[in-house]
Amino acid sequence: MKKKTVRWGRWWLFLLWGWLAGVLWRSWTAAPNSSERVVRLHVATDTPTRVLLQELKAQGLIRSMWAMRLWLKVTGQSIQAGTYDFRGDQSLTQVAAQLQKGFVATNRVTIPEGWRIEDMAAHFAKLGYFSSTEFKQATQRATASYFPAWLPPDVDTLEGFLFPDTYEFPLQGITPTEVVKMMTDRFAAVALPLYREQNKTNLSLVQWVTLASIVEKEAVLDTERPTIAGVFWRRLQKGMKLEADPTVEYGLNIKQTQEQPLTLEQVRTPNPFNTYLNPGLPPHPIAAPGLASLQVTLAPPETDFLFFVARYDGSHIFSRTLEEHEQAVQKVAKQLAGQ
Repeated sequence: MKKKTVRWGRWWLFLLWGWLAGVLWRSWTAAPNSSERVVRLHVATDTPTRVLLQELKAQGLIRSMWAMRLWLKVTGQSIQAGTYDFRGDQSLTQVAAQLQKGFVATNRVTIPEGWRIEDMAAHFAKLGYFSSTEFKQATQRATASYFPAWLPPDVDTLEGFLFPDTYEFPLQGITPTEVVKMMTDRFAAVALPLYREQNKTNLSLVQWVTLASIVEKEAVLDTERPTIAGVFWRRLQKGMKLEADPTVEYGLNIKQTQEQPLTLEQVRTPNPFNTYLNPGLPPHPIAAPGLASLQVTLAPPETDFLFFVARYDGSHIFSRTLEEHEQAVQKVAKQLAGQ
C-alpha cells in the first residue's frame, strides 16, 4: 500500500506541475490587452533577436520575452525582415507567426488604366520605393534581370504588359523587379486566358495589346469604347491609317490638352508610332490597357463609322464619311473657339 501511495503521489505532483506550467504559459502568451491600436515596427535584416524582443515587450505587444524566445526556438523558423503592423489583441504565437511568415505591412497602390511605364516610374518614385530610372530599367529587356517567358523574344519592352490594377506592396524592401513580376503575373493571369479563349481576330499577342492600348487612350466613356474599337478595326481591315492622336503623343513624349492640342507640325513629324504617317499598328503598345479595352479589342463590334473626333469633354462625334468627319472637326473647332 505504501508503494502505491507514493506512486500516485508522484503522479499527482506531476499533474499539478503540468497544470501550473499550462496556466503560466497561457498567461505569458495571451494577448497583452484587447486594444486594436496598431503599433508599427521595422525589423532590419541584422536586428538581434534580443533587441527585437525588448522592443516588442516595451511596446506592450508581448507579456514575456522568455516565452517568446522559447516559442521561436521550438518552432525553429527564422524571423523575416520588414515593416510590421501589430495589434495589442494579438497573442504571442500570432505575433511570432507574423514575424516568421513575413506578413509585413503593405501599401495599396493603384495603377490606373492607360498609364505608361513613364507614369508608373514617376509614381513609384513619388511613393519612395525606388527611382524612376531603376523601374524603367526593370521594364526593358536589355537592362532587366527578369522578363516573362510568355512574351515573344523580339519584345524588348513591357509597355502595355504591366497590368493596371490595385496591388498590395510592402512598405519597404520591394525591388523594381519584384513589382514588375507581380504586374506581369497579373497580366498573365487575367489577360492571357482571354486571348487564348476569346480571340476572334487574327491579331498576334503584341498586336492585340497594342490596339487595345490605343483604344484605352482614346476611350474616356465606357459607352463609346466598343464603337472606338470597331472604328479602328474597320480601318485596319480597309488598309486605312489609324490616325490616332495618342500614338503621336507617345512618339513625341507629349500630352495634348484642350488649351494645347496637337499641331499640324507635330502630326507630320515622322516617328515609328505616328499612325497618321505609318500604316498599321505601332511597334508596341503605347500604354497599359485595362480589362474592358482588352476584351472589346478581341471581339470588336461591326460599325458603319470610319472616323471620330474628340469633343474634349470625354465624348466623340462619330462619322461614316470623310465629308461628315470634316464637318464634325469644324463643329468642334468652333465650339472650342466659343462661337
